[in-house]
Amino acid sequence: MALTHYARLVSIAHRAMLERGLQPDFPAGALEQLRRIAGPAAAAPELPDLSALPWCSIDNDDSRDLDQLSVSEAPGENRTRILVAVADVDEVVARGTPIDEHARTNTTSVYTAGGTFPMLPERLSTDLTSLNQAEERVAVVMDYFVEADGTLSAESVYRARVMNQAKLAYDATSAWLEGKAELPPAAARVKGLDAQLRAQDAAAARLRARRHAQGALDLTTIQPRALIEEGQVVGLVADEQNRGRILIEEFMVAANGVTARFLKARKLPSLRRVVRSPERWARIVTYAAQFGEKLPREPDSGALEAFLARRRAADPLRFPDVSLAVVKLMGRGEYVLEVPGEAPIGHFGLAVSDYAHSTAPNRRYPDLVTHRVLKSALSASQPAYDRIELQRLAAHCSEQEDNADRVERQVRKSAAALFLQDRIGAQFDAVVTGASEKGTWVRALAPPVEGMLVRGAAGAAVGDRLHVKLLSVDVDKGFIDFARA
Repeated sequence: MALTHYARLVSIAHRAMLERGLQPDFPAGALEQLRRIAGPAAAAPELPDLSALPWCSIDNDDSRDLDQLSVSEAPGENRTRILVAVADVDEVVARGTPIDEHARTNTTSVYTAGGTFPMLPERLSTDLTSLNQAEERVAVVMDYFVEADGTLSAESVYRARVMNQAKLAYDATSAWLEGKAELPPAAARVKGLDAQLRAQDAAAARLRARRHAQGALDLTTIQPRALIEEGQVVGLVADEQNRGRILIEEFMVAANGVTARFLKARKLPSLRRVVRSPERWARIVTYAAQFGEKLPREPDSGALEAFLARRRAADPLRFPDVSLAVVKLMGRGEYVLEVPGEAPIGHFGLAVSDYAHSTAPNRRYPDLVTHRVLKSALSASQPAYDRIELQRLAAHCSEQEDNADRVERQVRKSAAALFLQDRIGAQFDAVVTGASEKGTWVRALAPPVEGMLVRGAAGAAVGDRLHVKLLSVDVDKGFIDFARA
């Protein structure tokens, strides 16, 4: 009996995890520890009780590992107080325990069409440490004001009891904000949540405008997600940016900045998430020159964003490929140790100098580490980690994140190959996305899949529109080969 597409992808994903030094399964010790966990963390009586506030989560439709909630209040015109509550996973997963050691090994959850490989057991990440609707939880709260000009003020960090009043999804929330649909039922059941969402949307817009004025890069890349029905890949879709996603993105960037500055003010070493000023800036300058654009000789995020905005307006179809080229030339994000007193490296793409991952501890180990450092500062106790430990963790988390990305990319390509395997000989409109000594790459427009142009590549340049024919696929390797039609 032939394997279903999904069963084959499960096998490919499992193998890819092992090949990249990641553990696809939880060890026996972690499972035994899980059996002994009776329930969610019990809140200490002295913690502030904020559970009655109209908190909500906004995430993907199928997300079950809910890391953060948000709520707002408007004390004055164009001044909004934002509270971001993040699951206090450390209260359930103590450092050095078997579950923590597994999380430390993988450092991240891995999401593939062949299944999710969660950093924490699902009974935790989707239940006991998830900020699920109508369940009281202990959280770390980042509290800040968004001023009229998008700057932050009155920043603070503390622990509290919270409760998710409405589990919402990006697309439905965005459709309502844009006047294209009714208020989602979960939001309609919470008095005043509609006004909350309007206020949060407006605050996020001010945050975004401020960052972009400072040179934050507005990039769009395509990562098609497999649609699977009855075990078969029946389509490929790419998630689009929308107002719900932007709202959460801006609140998380702000909250991560609040965390970083909180630790810096207390002279504590910490893990920072950075994207360095591009060493290959000269190549970005050369790339922009292909479009008749002139960038300054030294790295300038504002000039780069202005170039990107002009390319988006001039050619939205090819803009994802321009974005991808710039992302590759900028270099990858990484984790580094920041020592008090040293100048921060910052995040070139986000145009912020203070940035510490702290908003997704159910699925990212650096966030769990940062929470432990935060909590030791809040309790005025010995720092949870010393500098040597944080330095090692920074290098390890960067390496494992890269490995996880490679697994996700490999399975994504295999899913695309499965979807196309019965369409050999079919023709597609495509755009050239890469051309080098290693080969020429094209992206079909529908479905949105990338492959190598193995015949007829002579003279093809990045950005060219072509008509291509599908020659072959290799599902296990994720290879898709095209010829110019």
